[in-house]
Amino acid sequence: MQRFVLTLFMVVMIICPVWANSILIPMDKSQTNHLKAYGIAYWILQNGSTVDWLLNYRGGSFMCEYSQVLENECIIRGVSYEVISDAQANQVISVIASPSSNQDLMKLEKEPKIAVYSPKTAQPWDDAVTLALTYAEIPYDVVFDDEVLYGKLPRYDWLHLHHEDFTGQYGKFYRIYRNTPWYIEKQQEYEETARKHGFSKVSEMKLAVVKKIRDFVSGGGFMFAMCSATDTYDIALSADGVDICEAMFDGDRADPNAQEKLRYDNTFAFQNFELVRNPYEYEFSNIDVNPAERGLSQENDYFNLFEFSAKWDPIPTMLTQNHERIVKGFMGQTTAFRKELIRPDAVVLGENKAAGETKYLHGVFGKGFWTFYGGHDPEDYQHRVGEEPTDLNLYPNSPGYRLILNNILFPAAKKKKQKT
Repeated sequence: MQRFVLTLFMVVMIICPVWANSILIPMDKSQTNHLKAYGIAYWILQNGSTVDWLLNYRGGSFMCEYSQVLENECIIRGVSYEVISDAQANQVISVIASPSSNQDLMKLEKEPKIAVYSPKTAQPWDDAVTLALTYAEIPYDVVFDDEVLYGKLPRYDWLHLHHEDFTGQYGKFYRIYRNTPWYIEKQQEYEETARKHGFSKVSEMKLAVVKKIRDFVSGGGFMFAMCSATDTYDIALSADGVDICEAMFDGDRADPNAQEKLRYDNTFAFQNFELVRNPYEYEFSNIDVNPAERGLSQENDYFNLFEFSAKWDPIPTMLTQNHERIVKGFMGQTTAFRKELIRPDAVVLGENKAAGETKYLHGVFGKGFWTFYGGHDPEDYQHRVGEEPTDLNLYPNSPGYRLILNNILFPAAKKKKQKT
């Protein structure tokens, strides 16, 4: 009996490579953990192999060569997978390659080097992207003003900006939080860094940072921004050489004619916006849709993802891969973008048409790309300062978080010519 079992095992081991050639990681509703599936794709790239990203096929599934090590990794991380034969894999590729299908195959070849722009000191809020990266087990470096100003961004492929105010107004938290220890420490830290780099004002230093990031994107980098890092980035670019900060932020009055001096041709995404000049108001401009004007609540706040042609528009297709086309909305210091203020060369990826607001934007700048995603945390509708971070173990299939991780893999993609 033992000899028979041993013989059977050897036969199976011999014939397995013939029929178990690929692993398919489905990204439709059958997937038990969508977020960790992205980590598996990244892990494969780290280990020197390639991944086929099957755009619009079962929610944007992944496929790669079979290995026992990879199968074990999927099991350990709780990611659903299917072992398929070479013939089945070829059938999938054939279906995708058909001119009648709105699907495509993108070859992921090398893991992107990821940087997150964030202070090294503790912050009174979390960051959805670092939560997603940590949960998915995707490595990243933290960089801030020193690293940017010292010219270290070209070391990376992908840069994330989140809850940051690039206008030098400290998030316009002055009215509520100016006497809290974290606000005071933050202001002191920023002022010391500005002086170290030869700037008399924090706003001048942040503008220099913004320009360094602009050069990074222009040279071929990818920038992904959420929350207040979206509109304040463009506001800072438009206000180059214009003082828009009041005395409590930089020691002197703002230019009374600042609005008329804005340069909208400097921006990535927005145009014709108006500044919110009141330093006590928790808003930077009218780019962000005012919560009081939205007429939405947690119960009816959603946005729709656009469907693009996978074969002709692969980039926006990659960025919108999901198992849900209607995604729950969520708030932030910058929640959503007023549609009429978006530049005509920007690509709208997701919007709430009825409310007239855009949630998800993408564009090209020079040789690089940028994406703006409104809101703070896709699974915490109204995240407040000081609240506990979201536990992603409770949301392994979050469609809102999937959009973040689509952006992580985008720099690794290379269009593959299909075989028919």
